[in-house]
Amino acid sequence: MLRYLILVLLVFGSMTLYADEWRDITEKARGQAVYFNAWGGSDVINDYIRWASDKVEQKYGVVVKHVKITDIGHVVSRLLAEKSANRTTDGSVDLMWINGENFKAMKKNKLLAGPFTQKLPNYRFVDTENKPTTLFDFTTPVDHMEAPWGMAQLVFMVDTARVSWHPTGMKELLKFAKEYPGRVTYPAPPSFYGTTFIKQALLELATNKKPLYRPVAMADFDRVTAPLWKFLDELRPFLWRKGKAFTSGAPEMKQLLNDGEIYISLSFNPNDASNAIANGELPDSIRTYVHKQGTIGNTHFVGIPFNSNSKEGAMVFANFLMSPEAQFQKAKPAIWGDPTVLAVKKLNGKDQKMLNQLPLGIATLSATALGKVLLEPDASWVGALEKAWLRRYQK
Repeated sequence: MLRYLILVLLVFGSMTLYADEWRDITEKARGQAVYFNAWGGSDVINDYIRWASDKVEQKYGVVVKHVKITDIGHVVSRLLAEKSANRTTDGSVDLMWINGENFKAMKKNKLLAGPFTQKLPNYRFVDTENKPTTLFDFTTPVDHMEAPWGMAQLVFMVDTARVSWHPTGMKELLKFAKEYPGRVTYPAPPSFYGTTFIKQALLELATNKKPLYRPVAMADFDRVTAPLWKFLDELRPFLWRKGKAFTSGAPEMKQLLNDGEIYISLSFNPNDASNAIANGELPDSIRTYVHKQGTIGNTHFVGIPFNSNSKEGAMVFANFLMSPEAQFQKAKPAIWGDPTVLAVKKLNGKDQKMLNQLPLGIATLSATALGKVLLEPDASWVGALEKAWLRRYQK
């Protein structure tokens, strides 16, 4: 009985400590301006960030300014330059949308403010048990240094009005391309979507996948990637514009799909097709599919740089992005359709009901139909694959 009372007191004391710390954080955050550096290439996402920013200003008095960027890697380089110049305070970035190799680079170069998610009240709702990518970012331990705010999985989109079947793997994609020459393409790396496409192909075609989850320097790169280049070489003559040109990214592919120039596109948002149909960007004949072996999935995060001038405001915004309210809004197909990072069973009855009643769009696959999620290879493979692709196909 005494042991039980001691445990209760310890837990209660810990909760009180965190509650006091969070109250101090929110008080310091009031009046702060948070410069949030995030990709600005999607009107849907930009609108959502604007909505979340307005909510945080109303509730907490924190002003979030969305700095729209095209490549977060450039922001990482800027922060590295600021650190080299010994600019340890008053940095140009207060919060940033990161994951993958950019997070690994920031962690390695000590460009992050340090652990903070354990201080955020809404972090306790994150589904860390069943969504391991909330804890390991491209195999790099998160260690509370970035806050999860959305899930993603590679999906493909096909125009069912133009074709009678779709591929369920990379080998079938080659067969499809030969049957419909010029109607298949993929973005050129280092576009995020282009790099994801070649990683997906490598994971499907590699005879031994174990080296992909270790640093690339430890692998025989040429031997491991040989099946990938063989596949891409055979695919190239049957691509859009005979493989002599590639798209810049998923938005351009979506436009080509809408125009009927290509019959298959891709996205990292399982709800993207439904959203595009609802917005008039795609015809209602578009449907989503995945590959039998599974498709790459990950979590995207927000992180606080080491020299942020508004760390408390950044934490308040990160905490709100993980709230049931914000996650529900973001998961609505008509808003963004970004899958939640939360464990619904951890929420109260009202919030559980809210998230469980989210409607699926006309082209959105169920959680079961999305199938197996393939973990991202080690982040070090990204640069090596991009350089090898550019050397081969962008001469």
